[in-house]
Amino acid sequence: MKRILLLAFLSFAVTGALYAQSVDDILAKYFENTGGLDKWKKLEGIKMSAKVNQGGMEIPLTIVQLKDGRQMTSINFQGQEIKQGVYDGSVLWNTNFMTMKAEKADAETLEVFKSNLGDFPDAFLNYKERGYKVELLGKETIDGSETYKVKLTKKQIVVDGKPTDNVIFYYFDAESYVPIMTESEVKMGPNKGVIAQSKMSDYQDAGGLLFPFALAEGAKGGPSQGITITAIELNPKVDPAGFKFPEGQ
Repeated sequence: MKRILLLAFLSFAVTGALYAQSVDDILAKYFENTGGLDKWKKLEGIKMSAKVNQGGMEIPLTIVQLKDGRQMTSINFQGQEIKQGVYDGSVLWNTNFMTMKAEKADAETLEVFKSNLGDFPDAFLNYKERGYKVELLGKETIDGSETYKVKLTKKQIVVDGKPTDNVIFYYFDAESYVPIMTESEVKMGPNKGVIAQSKMSDYQDAGGLLFPFALAEGAKGGPSQGITITAIELNPKVDPAGFKFPEGQ
């Protein structure tokens, strides 16, 4: 009996090790195929020029993300600049679409946001050191493409005063090893409980790294909003004043 139990344990341990290795192998191929791990680690910032189509109207926007955590999305709508998801290193804020005034995020939203600082430019970089867990859940066909479904479990976040799991599912194309879709549950706001789905395609080279130039954001099973990337600048020079909350508005 002891021999049987020992063999079963060894079999489980070996299988588990191979399974874990296959996850890291997928991630290694992902980074290799998109420019190389060293280039990703040296990346200090990204500036993306993009456009969305709303009711036949083309709306330009600019997205900036920096390694130190600062970020912002700037929307040019009918001659007005509307900023969303702006973080200057301490304050997280948005422009209210109704009043066109800048508003700071509440304390809980800020803490949830700050829990993701350090994920730039990719949450899979040094994921073990960050205390994240990665699991391969098998293969799944997405829009006709065979993919590896990978579960990324990040550190818990606090929502409504309660610790809450923070999980994202990635679907890596089985041939190119680039992610073509992610899914995660919305934890806060009016869409709480909805499964948010992001699809990525049209991967192109930008400064030696591969990025998706076509995105589709929406709720699983519902309509999505397409975003077309027109240009990507690596390590851009950005005016720090653009991130600052406009006090005394």
